[in-house]
This record gives sequence, C-alpha cells and structure tokens, in this order.
Amino acid sequence: MEIIVLLKQVPSTESMIEIADDGKSIKPEGIKWVINPYDEFAVEEALRIRDAQGGSVTILSAGPEKATEAIRTALAMGADKGVLVSDPALENCDGLGFAAVLSKALKDIPYDLVIAGQRAVDDDNFLVGAAVSQKLGIPLVSLVIKEEVADNRITCHQTVDGGTVVVESALPVLFTTQRGLNEPRYASLPGIMKAKKKPIDTKTLADLGVDPSEVSEPKVKIVALNPPPERTGGRIIEGETAGEKAAALIKALHEEAKVI
Repeated sequence: MEIIVLLKQVPSTESMIEIADDGKSIKPEGIKWVINPYDEFAVEEALRIRDAQGGSVTILSAGPEKATEAIRTALAMGADKGVLVSDPALENCDGLGFAAVLSKALKDIPYDLVIAGQRAVDDDNFLVGAAVSQKLGIPLVSLVIKEEVADNRITCHQTVDGGTVVVESALPVLFTTQRGLNEPRYASLPGIMKAKKKPIDTKTLADLGVDPSEVSEPKVKIVALNPPPERTGGRIIEGETAGEKAAALIKALHEEAKVI
C-alpha cells in the first residue's frame, strides 16, 4: 500500500512568539521549528498501516528549505522517503495555494491513501486536507480517531458534534487526524541515523508545471497580528463565613458581571 502523509513545519508551541515590526508576520529569531502536532498523528498512523499492510510511506511537504528538518524527523520515525516542494513563490502562499501545489505534486506520486493533520497549529484554518481531496477528486473523512483498512476499503470512526460516526469508503481516500487516534512514537537513535540516508526529492513549481503567479497572490492575506489581551488578576471574595462569601459572590455576579 502506498501511503502519503501531508506534513507542515510549524513553530513549536513552546517557543516564545513575537510579532515582527511589519505587524503581519512573526520574528523568526529563537523559534524552534517542528512537525505540526496533528501531522505527527498522521505519520504515526501511516507507519502502523504500512507495517500491517505492507508498502511504503512518503512524506510530502511544501515550504522553505528548512522544512527538510521536519521531513527528516518523520523519516527518523520510520517513513521511507520524502518530497519537498520549495520555491520562492511559496513565501506568501495561503492554504488554498498550498493545496494546489500539494495536489499537483501528488499527480506524479502513486498513492492508495493520503493522511493529513486536521489543521496546522500556526494558522488553524482546517483547509488544506479538504482542498487537496477535492482537487484530487477522492473522498475525504475528517477528524478520524480510529481506522481499519481491509479489502481495498477503509472504515473510519469520525468525531462529530456530540458523538462519533462510523463511515466506510473505497480507496483511494484522504483522511485527517484527531487527537486520540494514536500516540506518536519518538525517533530512535538508529532511526535518526537511517534517516540521513533516506531520499528527499526536492522539486520547484516549474518541475510541477505550476505557474508561480497561481500561488504568489494569496486569496487570504494577513492584515494584522495582535497578541491576546493580558489577563487581569483574580479577585478574592471576602467574608467571615461561607454564607457571607456566597452572598458576596452572587451579588458580584449579578451587579458587576451581570451573568445572573
């Protein structure tokens, strides 16, 4: 079975993010770049399916050259090979643009199954996986917490508002991951050493036959970035007894917060 994982490199959620002077981007200094956490679930699930069904796992990403670091991490986890689409025109690319590039790259890669994170934690737009499936003309199953592949079909447990739905589809299909699907493994030292010898094929937009003008003018543009408002300190409700404190709390909620 040929499995493709769509992967994005994002700033670590533990990094201190600062807004750049232009007010529309972040300062790159001091940022640790990692695999998007939801994409880690995708890599892990791809490896489990490959180990059970046979075949190979290919990591596909689009972005700057430094994204090879994230691909190498996935290769160290056990993936077989990587493909990176890197081009200056992608610098200001939006989700739809990346979906167009990734789907174009997939035209030249055999696949039975495509797995993607439900979203990237940097822009949180839930867009790329769905757009890629639409452009490829294959079914999409989102927010998967359990899957089973058998007889060229996949059965997925999909989270929905208030519950879970079980859906089935013939392959090929694209599904996106949700927390609870698995626990991603850590890259072992032997895996890291092996990853250095695994191939990463780097392509440009010209290699894919994509006109840079198609992706260099994003439909969605960042107008401004602003930090969240600082939290104010908590308030201690005073009173001699529990009854007095309860009465004071109710009064504050009614007269000040106006929530009751």
